[in-house]
Amino acid sequence: MAKELACRKCKIIIPSSGRVCPSCGGTDLSIDWSGLIVLSNPDKSQVAKQLDFTKPGRYAIKVS
Repeated sequence: MAKELACRKCKIIIPSSGRVCPSCGGTDLSIDWSGLIVLSNPDKSQVAKQLDFTKPGRYAIKVS
């Protein structure tokens, strides 16, 4: 199974077949990420506010 990629700019996680981040349009993607946060309603999440995640989705906590 291919590992998913995380965008270094916005930290959203995308399938490994992706080449452009659908969230921010960035192309700086990494296979070296750790931690996972799944947000369904970031407007009501204190964690999302602290980490500056504004859209629903799956996010990496650390991207190298």
